[in-house]
Amino acid sequence: MANLEVLVSELPTLIQSLKLTIGDSNEITEQIILINNAQSQLRNLKKLIAQELKFDHIQNSAIATLPRIGTGVSFFIPSVGLVDPAIAEKFGHSETEISLTDLQSKIDDWIEWGYFLQAIAADILSDIQLVNQLNSDINHLSLTANFQLIAESLKINLGFSNSHILERQIQTISNSQKELLQLEEKLNYLFDAIKNSHSLLNILLGVSAFYGQSGFALEWLDDDHELIISSDGKFKELTDILNDCDFFQEQIPALIIQAETLREQAEQALNKIEQESSKKPIISQEVEIVPKFSTPKIVRSALIVASSLLILGFGVWKIKEQSPQLQQMSLSLTQEGSANANFKCAQKLGMEAASLVQNPPHPLKVWQQAQNKWHQAIILLDSIPNETSVYDRAKNKLAYYRINYNAINQRVLIENKAVANLESAQKLAIEANLFVQNSPDSLLIRQQAKDKWQQAINLLEAIPESTFVSIQAKETLPIYKTNYAAISQIIQKRVSLRYKKTRF
Repeated sequence: MANLEVLVSELPTLIQSLKLTIGDSNEITEQIILINNAQSQLRNLKKLIAQELKFDHIQNSAIATLPRIGTGVSFFIPSVGLVDPAIAEKFGHSETEISLTDLQSKIDDWIEWGYFLQAIAADILSDIQLVNQLNSDINHLSLTANFQLIAESLKINLGFSNSHILERQIQTISNSQKELLQLEEKLNYLFDAIKNSHSLLNILLGVSAFYGQSGFALEWLDDDHELIISSDGKFKELTDILNDCDFFQEQIPALIIQAETLREQAEQALNKIEQESSKKPIISQEVEIVPKFSTPKIVRSALIVASSLLILGFGVWKIKEQSPQLQQMSLSLTQEGSANANFKCAQKLGMEAASLVQNPPHPLKVWQQAQNKWHQAIILLDSIPNETSVYDRAKNKLAYYRINYNAINQRVLIENKAVANLESAQKLAIEANLFVQNSPDSLLIRQQAKDKWQQAINLLEAIPESTFVSIQAKETLPIYKTNYAAISQIIQKRVSLRYKKTRF
């Protein structure tokens, strides 16, 4: 028993070692050894538990319990705040005692998780290109850090009066714009790799690119068999990472617009300074130069007037000649302004749609509102001409919005079906009750009512748990089952009674 208690007290350390940090290949090899050692100790603990269960004093104790893995483990339980809630299930719960048989089952889960990690590690090490990519990722900033760095670089107070400062700031803004476009491309890759890939290794590559230098570790599988990942002491599911990507995809266009605005302001200020500085030498030259001969005042005035008329006449002719060009320029400016307005409006609709569907489940009406907003945003983006400056960004955003729109469409269909199932089940229940009330003595009617209860139950059980009406379905289902059981019992008694009468 003493050895068993010692091993049980060491469980927290063992369980914590059952994770795989993705990064340098040498570290992965070392971790495989640690996982193997942990599995060996867990198997040894399992044998000791099996022996303990054979002892006479617990043979009849199906509920015999061991204090929750002693005082040592209590320090690693969520109640003391040292275990993140995301992986609380990995350690268990400190509030209750655990039976030896339950502990055996838990040990099986931990050992199985170790095998899963070893298989992933072996797959990674056998793929040279994947290893090289992982090694490359740890030399780059995480996506979050990269975004924050760019956002900070755009917090600029423009040096409107200093051309040298403005030139440096324009270069900084230009670099930030390039980095933002690269980050946008990276986000699109990450989103596709994590959400749409059917290969776990490709998903891990996407996660690796997301975390970069921060690195990450595979910690556990939640109840829905979704990977829980840790980085810098924070725990996330893959869905959480996708949500972060979604957030950045919404924020990057705003930063791009901010950078473009800053650049325009800086360039205008620089041009103004250059124009003012180019005028100063001319003025100075006119003041310093003394004519060698004096032109009569009247003659000079006539020359000035004649020159002015000549320049004026030439200017009018030039304006007339360029009128179509000015019209085209005016049209382009109007088109550009309209495109920018549509792009901003589409972004706003996209953010509103994304915000609406946060933290589901939601009523069907909410999903439909989000669906409508995505649809409006797509129409706006699709209307942006390819000659405008925002066309490329609109095109990239359009592909992403269409993915969201299709996903929302699927969700609307599911919610619609769930609502229809609930309403049909309620209708069948009403009909079943009316059948029995109108003809309480008819065995045939009761059989029909029974069939309706069964149909209603089937409809409720088909409603997915993720839907908004699933709670109502769960509350209603026991009532329907009770009614079904009651009417089945009455029918059985009637049939038995009728059978006895025919025999006698």
